[in-house]
Amino acid sequence: MKKIVFEGTDEQMGNLFKLVIANKDKNLPKIREDFQTENLWSVEDVKSNFNCTDEMALDILHKALTDNATMEQIWYAINHYAEENNLTKKEY
Repeated sequence: MKKIVFEGTDEQMGNLFKLVIANKDKNLPKIREDFQTENLWSVEDVKSNFNCTDEMALDILHKALTDNATMEQIWYAINHYAEENNLTKKEY
């Protein structure tokens, strides 16, 4: 059996557990199948370069990964590799 480790504040972890308990009979996303998890960033990535607490590092990660420029770059890369693989874009 594989183990998956989650990081977050006490509140975030509590919310995750509530979600799992509230949806125990429903199909939750399968972390390894529905999400790309090979390139996850952790508080240790921040702490390896900066003197800070876990909470400060988690806050930095959140800000960095939800930054508009970061999000735009990810969408750019998704579009680039989709086009490189000859996928057609959906029309809405």
